[in-house]
Order: sequence, then structure tokens, then C-alpha cells
Amino acid sequence: MFTGIIEELGTVLESGEGRLRIRAPLVTGDASPGDSIAVNGVDLTVAELEGGAFAANLMPETYRRSALGDLRAGDRVNLERSVRPGDRLSGHIVRGVTEGVGEVLSLTPEGEALLARVAAPPDLLRYVAVKGPVCIDGVSLTVVAKDEASLTVSLVRYTREHTTLEGRGAGARVNLETDILARYVEQFVDERLAAAGERA
Repeated sequence: MFTGIIEELGTVLESGEGRLRIRAPLVTGDASPGDSIAVNGVDLTVAELEGGAFAANLMPETYRRSALGDLRAGDRVNLERSVRPGDRLSGHIVRGVTEGVGEVLSLTPEGEALLARVAAPPDLLRYVAVKGPVCIDGVSLTVVAKDEASLTVSLVRYTREHTTLEGRGAGARVNLETDILARYVEQFVDERLAAAGERA
């Protein structure tokens, strides 16, 4: 489990079919093979560690559900280690299970903030609520607006300076994870309604 609070911006050293290697001296400082590190919001397992870098193996489903296949050597990525018992939950509950890919439509200045509007698939937007959480490329954000085809988040200065989001221009593909609590509520309600229908 993760929180969506980015700890380090790593640098992609190698990106090939089924393999990703990233320079990340901070998050590898106490890492061991088998540990989980979220890369742009995708929970990857550390397969190798060497000289402040780690390598992970990616399966076809990861490429289908995320934008990790777009990464090239030299790209920066958002990194977060999995939470430990007793850690502060400063963001929200993030599983590191990317549900789909969105597309940055626009980045619009608003005072000291930057409004990022992102197109998202309808099957994900149904779990997005205004003032609720969403995870974009591993970053925990609050939704400030939503329409039938997109969601908008506001990036404060700290987020802009400590994540890759400000550098993602229009057309960039980003990883999306919606709020797991919304999915649990929907499942619970659906099961209750189905049970009530059977009793009727």
C-alpha cells in the first residue's frame, strides 16, 4: 500500500520489453529484493539492486493498464516506497494498481496553482467525485472539477516542484487509480440491492 506522497524523482536508465531499471538513491537506500516501489503509481517489485539503482520486471498486463511502456532512458519518474505500520497517511490509500490511462488535456495557471485537466475513461470517472481523491502518475490529488469526459486537479507549488506532473504537456499519457473506497461502496450497495431483489 502507498499514500501518493512522492519521495523521490528517479531517472530511467533502461526501459525494454519486460524490464525497467531506474536510478533512485533515496528509495533504494533501505530496499531489498522483493520490496515494493511505486513507479508513476504502479506497484513494482524490486528484482535487482545495484549502485543506487533498482530493476523491476513488468508483465504484459502492466503495459496494457499503464503508460509505463512509454518510458525511455532519461525520463524522470515519481517514486514512493510502500508504507510501514505507524507511517503517517498524508495522502490517501493508494494500492499501486493502475486501473487505466488518462491523457493530459491542458495545464492552466490559476494564481499560484496549476489546473491540470485529464481525460479519463468513463468506467474510471464513475468512481471519481469532486473533492474526492484520485491518483495520477502516483501522486495523491484532490479532484476540483469533473465532467462527462475528464477530471481536473489543482497542483500546488510543492507538488509541481517535487513531481513530474508540471512537465507533462497536453497529450501526455498518465496512470490513473481511483478511490478504492468508492469501489467497495458500489459493490456493497449492488450486493444489498441484489439480495433485496431476490427476497422480493
